[in-house]
Amino acid sequence: MNEVAPAYVKLVLAVGRHDKDYVDAFYGPAEWKREADASKRPLSEIASEASALIARLEAIPEPADEMLRLRRAYLTRQLRALSTRVAMLRGKRLSFDEESRALYDAVAPVNTEEHFREARDELDRALPGRGGPASLVERYEAFRKDFTIPKNKVDGVFRAAIAECRDRTLEHIALPPGESFTVEYVTGKSWSGYNWYQGNSRSLIQVNTDLPITIDRAIDLACHEGYPGHHVYNMLLEKNLVRDRGWVEYSVYPLFSPQSLIAEGSANFGIEMAFPGHERVEFEKARLYPLAGLDPARAEEFERMRQIVDRLAYAGNEAARRYLNGEIDAAAAARWLSDYALYPRDRAEQRVRFIDQYRSYVINYNLGKDIVRKFVESQGGTPDNPAKRWEVFAMLLSTPRLPSQLTKPPQAAPSS
Repeated sequence: MNEVAPAYVKLVLAVGRHDKDYVDAFYGPAEWKREADASKRPLSEIASEASALIARLEAIPEPADEMLRLRRAYLTRQLRALSTRVAMLRGKRLSFDEESRALYDAVAPVNTEEHFREARDELDRALPGRGGPASLVERYEAFRKDFTIPKNKVDGVFRAAIAECRDRTLEHIALPPGESFTVEYVTGKSWSGYNWYQGNSRSLIQVNTDLPITIDRAIDLACHEGYPGHHVYNMLLEKNLVRDRGWVEYSVYPLFSPQSLIAEGSANFGIEMAFPGHERVEFEKARLYPLAGLDPARAEEFERMRQIVDRLAYAGNEAARRYLNGEIDAAAAARWLSDYALYPRDRAEQRVRFIDQYRSYVINYNLGKDIVRKFVESQGGTPDNPAKRWEVFAMLLSTPRLPSQLTKPPQAAPSS
């Protein structure tokens, strides 16, 4: 595996020459990047080498050590995902579910319109203006405006959220000394936030300010992109696998791979880890609302609405599935997002652009979160056992596990 790993990294970098979104992070030897940049290897050649590397891995006898077994399974599955992405770049067409299984090692459940109507109806009853001329989306957007952070206060609110997320994470996870990240505010992106991990425990976090940012997004982004989300995940992989074990395959992160489901799922679940139960709204009310110049007395009201809308999280998957399967066009996908995810027109159109760019990647946020939560709780990390919950979560962030491995039922302890 020590011979396959460098070849895998170089193949990922080679695919990145054909696909600008493919290499999300790389902090391995600089000469490997220079070598990849010097020539653009043909996709057919990349595909052949990937197949050869998979065959080499499959020929290795089953390791006795669990971490080595996990390593071999990870390398094999990542290479299979790479082969699929290369085939797509060469013109192969896959259905939404075929693509997500091949790239992310998981398939999202199918939900119909009826599945989302209960949450829509509950929100309809809870929001002001029922029975008037405004649509549910219009009423929800009017409500959200009262909780929008003024642009000149976004940075202060975001940095306060980051500091709290970091403090809460540090209570449970030891972070490398000197870890840090830079925050930038950008426009013209299809996403709302992004973490660019740069190695040596450093990240660049970008926040998209194209659309208004509501108060709840401060905690969402601070946890997801920072602590205990992407920044912590990447740091733990670098320390525990790259530096401590010398596993160079983790010095590169191919975006369209099973690793992304773990990354996005743990980042979204990390919000609940850092702010369990009622702690989130209490912190927002005490600290973030005043910083944003918003009325803390309405924090509970906004939290109730947010929890209802969260039940519509899988609606975006259905829009993407139908759109990418050719059942609906871009305009119809935006309408679906408006009707069933309650996105206003500008956010719906932005999300369709995200689907155009990242395709079935959308499953990694909601399905990934649910898979990570179920795994943590199956290992004893239930909400009433926070110490164990953090222990299992940190273990997941530090080991080479695949989505399909997380969904296997836990094995019973052998009887004595």
